[in-house]
Amino acid sequence: MEKALLVTVDLGNKRGWTAEEMARELKDLATSSGALVAHETIVRRDKISPSHFIGTGKAEEICEICQDMQISLVIFNNDLTGTQQKNLEEIIQAKTVDRTQLILDIFARRARSNEGKIQVELAQLLYLLPRLAGKGIFLSRLGGGIGTRGPGEQKIEVDRRRIRERISKLKKDLGRISKQRLTRKKQRKNISILTVAIIGYTNAGKSTLLNSLTGSSVPSENRLFSTLDPTIRAYTLPNNQKIMLSDTVGFLDRLPHNLVESFKATLEEVIDADVLIEVLDASHPKCIQHRKAVSDTLKELKAEDKPIIYALNKMDNVENQRDIERLVNEFGDAVPISALYKKSLDKLIDKIVLYTSKLMTVIKVTVPQHNTKAVKLIHEHTHILKKEYRGQSVYIEAQIPFHLKHIVEKML
Repeated sequence: MEKALLVTVDLGNKRGWTAEEMARELKDLATSSGALVAHETIVRRDKISPSHFIGTGKAEEICEICQDMQISLVIFNNDLTGTQQKNLEEIIQAKTVDRTQLILDIFARRARSNEGKIQVELAQLLYLLPRLAGKGIFLSRLGGGIGTRGPGEQKIEVDRRRIRERISKLKKDLGRISKQRLTRKKQRKNISILTVAIIGYTNAGKSTLLNSLTGSSVPSENRLFSTLDPTIRAYTLPNNQKIMLSDTVGFLDRLPHNLVESFKATLEEVIDADVLIEVLDASHPKCIQHRKAVSDTLKELKAEDKPIIYALNKMDNVENQRDIERLVNEFGDAVPISALYKKSLDKLIDKIVLYTSKLMTVIKVTVPQHNTKAVKLIHEHTHILKKEYRGQSVYIEAQIPFHLKHIVEKML
């Protein structure tokens, strides 16, 4: 475990976050990466230094702390240029990692599936490529520790050409995986099951909610980015309507653009969903700012116009009921729940029924009883309102997804 010193640079509060709050999230990220946080410091500046990001005096001060406490890693809560990082390491005499590197490292630790590993490596190489000029330190230290996973397996003498070739190959690999995902998606659309994607800020409780609703055992831990790979589970609503629930990677304030780009194949579950459930940690003091970060990512994915159900999770950790009421008003008819203790999930389910019902229409059809495929499809994917047997046919009135209606009509 590497001992780390955390540096939060406050350039003025422009996003609703105080320096202390940014420092707290940086500590959570560092801990999630496996670092042992030995010291923290907040640096307040009016503007950044083009050469060192922070002043050389502050960098020398950090160097002394690192030497006194035998700290080998300094983590910045900001993105550094290659030049800034090189200059800082020369003064501090310790490895420096910026915010994007730290997040990429966490993703590299969490990636389990082949797709996830490809996505992380692609994001790391896209981050590394523009930093190669005069930045031999990047290549010379590849191999071990925080901020060095993934592309570290590449040879030290790797250059731009080889990285571009690797990026091209990874994109092709992701393209093939995306086609496979598209095929599965078409299969779901062919049987017209509505999809509901569970989204939210990292560690808000998305996987816990999926487990509580479906009885699944998706790993859910109290740490940032515990889930990277999407999980999809079938779920039957009280009105007999079947839907597909998907758990997705958590969002983050200032989520690195390369990660969003690399994970677009995974995030297609969000893009293609019919309804979104946004899980919010009601007990977190930055709950509203978390919502802003999620909103920004949805805009980047061009999915901001989808119907959203807000689930105010972890209400069991909120002592003041007025805080819950304030958040309900803030987010407009949100549903307070506790995914862990399965409290008020019935109200959330009612909300899902309400939202998915808006995507349904009513059909009135007479189906020959020997047309078992049509009868089975209607029974499995609709809410039967009325059914009468009339000789060799059956008359059915049912609520049915809009995009399933034409499929049934073709089968008659």
